[in-house]
Amino acid sequence: MNNNTQGEDHQPKKESLDSRFNQTLRNVQGLLKGRSIPGKVLLTRRLELFDNSGIQHQSPSYQRSYSQNDAARSNDGDKCMEGGVRNTNNSDSNATVNKLRSSASNIETSAREVKSVMGARSTDSARVLKFTKELSGQMIVVERLRELAWSGVPTYMRPDVWRLLLGYAPPNSDRREGVLRRKRLEYLDCVAQFYDIPDTERSDDEINMLRQIAVDCPRTVPDVAFFQQAQVQKSLERILYTWAIRHPASGYVQGINDLVTPFLVVFLSEYLDGSIDSWSISELSSANISNIEADCYWCLSQLLDGMQDHYTFAQPGIQRLVFKLKELVRRIDEAVSRHVEDQGLEFLQFAFRWFNCLLIREVRFLSI
Repeated sequence: MNNNTQGEDHQPKKESLDSRFNQTLRNVQGLLKGRSIPGKVLLTRRLELFDNSGIQHQSPSYQRSYSQNDAARSNDGDKCMEGGVRNTNNSDSNATVNKLRSSASNIETSAREVKSVMGARSTDSARVLKFTKELSGQMIVVERLRELAWSGVPTYMRPDVWRLLLGYAPPNSDRREGVLRRKRLEYLDCVAQFYDIPDTERSDDEINMLRQIAVDCPRTVPDVAFFQQAQVQKSLERILYTWAIRHPASGYVQGINDLVTPFLVVFLSEYLDGSIDSWSISELSSANISNIEADCYWCLSQLLDGMQDHYTFAQPGIQRLVFKLKELVRRIDEAVSRHVEDQGLEFLQFAFRWFNCLLIREVRFLSI
């Protein structure tokens, strides 16, 4: 009998510890995802229920993230509430508990959704202010901008932020417009020189490369209708062929076509509204299309300049990364590493495409 009583006494303590642990885990996960900012109030969530008799009952409290200054006031409020509860009679308390139990399951799901939406909006507003402050200066500190962008960039700021982080646009705002204008004109000159020419002026290797690009463009993100538009594929073809001609050490390699797609979507978002499913590139002027292509070309060039050995002969850069992945898995999860070896698998067989396309083919393409 005593053992049963002790077990019943221990059960609420265990549930309380589990609840506190789960709450702490959720707070840490939210912090890692950039969904909460320590020291600031992100969300107040307190729902109240009323029964038919007009008696006010407090539902499960949807708490908020407090700063240290708020913590003392919160504790005082909790003590006052506890005092009020003690002053009520037992019958009212029991009725309240029963009603809360019956309604808690119906409230919990909707309340979580409210918290998620409101918390995200609060956090997003704070992040937008930080980005606005960084981008409004005459001289942008790129390292600070890169650190801020680690948890994501607000949608409408991505074009400017990506140009800066990739080194395409200069951090000095006084020079930025002039540099972008000059780079865009340089791209047009390259297209006229290398792409807008008859095949009779190309070498056999260049003709074969252009044919391969023309074959790969319709295969690029085939499940998104926007990329099946003829004008979009023609833009991809111009960008890829021009890049390949100007980088003869690697030339065009299958997989580079996938790397262009995020740039194309981000820079098109400056001109087209709504979902990518409703976009039509034919709505844009030829000048705007040229500017978008130029931005994609230069950002692709900046990206690949740091990893060009991924696409040179024998692709040593990718092989080196696959080896590092194999060693990493062996160190952190020996059981998985041993299982892969027992099955006769080589990491190169499944990880090569991950590094070749930077996981773009592995993650479902989402509009911005």
